[in-house]
Amino acid sequence: TNPGFVVRITQAGLDYAHQQGITFLEKELGQLKLPDISGDFRVLHVGKVHYELSRLHLRSFHLPYSRITPISNVGLQVSISNAFAELDGNWRVKFLFVRDHGSFDLKVENVYIKISLSLGSDTTGKPTISTSDCSTRISKVRVLFSGKFGWLYNLFHRAIESKFRKILEGKVCDSVATSVHNELQTYVRTLPVTARIGAMTGIDYSLVAPPTATTQSLDAGLKGEFYSLAHHSTVPFSPLPLAFPSDHDRMVYFGASSYFFNTAGFAYHTAGALVFEITDSMIQKDYGFSFNTSVFSAFIPQLEQMYPDMLMKFKLFTSTAPFLNIGLGGISLKPIVDAQAYAILPNSSLVPLFLLSLVRNVSAVINVRSGRIVGSLDVGRIRLSLKDSAVGTFQVRMLQSLMNTLASSVLLPRLNARLDEGFPLPLPDRIQLSNILVRFHQ
Repeated sequence: TNPGFVVRITQAGLDYAHQQGITFLEKELGQLKLPDISGDFRVLHVGKVHYELSRLHLRSFHLPYSRITPISNVGLQVSISNAFAELDGNWRVKFLFVRDHGSFDLKVENVYIKISLSLGSDTTGKPTISTSDCSTRISKVRVLFSGKFGWLYNLFHRAIESKFRKILEGKVCDSVATSVHNELQTYVRTLPVTARIGAMTGIDYSLVAPPTATTQSLDAGLKGEFYSLAHHSTVPFSPLPLAFPSDHDRMVYFGASSYFFNTAGFAYHTAGALVFEITDSMIQKDYGFSFNTSVFSAFIPQLEQMYPDMLMKFKLFTSTAPFLNIGLGGISLKPIVDAQAYAILPNSSLVPLFLLSLVRNVSAVINVRSGRIVGSLDVGRIRLSLKDSAVGTFQVRMLQSLMNTLASSVLLPRLNARLDEGFPLPLPDRIQLSNILVRFHQ
């Protein structure tokens, strides 16, 4: 399935996320719990020597050099080099009739860690991430013992160095796997796959396929589809292929196709949200007229005779969902709106008067503010035609100026107020966007 919405995280974006992740991993590795170590070895002229290392305490684990790389058709690879750690603990040794004990400091140097991360999606369309491979190599371990038997401790050091290396290498990869599962996987799942928009509609941001890695970025295709909460109907049109621009200068790119915006029109139309009423109470008093049959009788003389001095109401609605186009100059649409005029009788019942068809060129300005897509509409002049009348025929061009005023002063501000509230972008927790640039592509 083609996505209606796409997200690209470039190398710069991955580097930023990687900085946060490495800081957390460094903290986690610094809290590793190491087991006590004990064993025996034989020394010429001494015999069997028994040793015990206990209360091993990892003071710090530093990851000074690391990088993250997207690997095509694989996922992400994190490479850490020249890491080092410092430990301390207690030792106890027993041979012949000798007992000795003390403390030690241990330095682990030249630690190399390679982590492969696999990307996927679950049945709900949320992203998943897991450790597909991890390897740790430690090239240098140095132990400094306190105590009297220096020659023995040197032998002791050589006997336990390999044990320390093997234990620590395993512990590091265990900690990485745990951190990825408990922290990173939990975090990426904060990406919202649905977003409720008011009481009538929502947006489906579920992944249409697992994220894919290229040599320069991490790309994800999302459904990007609005839907009515009350009537989750199948959209009667399909998304077209959506390509990214060629540059990779920014950390993150979002792409929304015309499918994304047209499903918004379809969802709002299906939910009955594209129905608007204009009444006398909405007319600003400084316009100098009331919304009644007396005013309209100037254009429709028979109206005053049939319904003298009665308030009126217009009900505006679309017979089909509006359909927009995206071009290099922005977004444009030409909605066909029906306007049914009513007279309001003294008992508050409505009498249909006439039905107009309104055609108007509309352009939309799109921007992003506080993680939300916001917009505003600008409209051209309305073209009117009479579709039906219960008050006889009349020249609709006489109403042209009045309808333009009503649309611009009453309807447009209501629409723009809603568009200014915006629609949320699919962002995981604690992410804020800055230095945002919006561009239109054919």
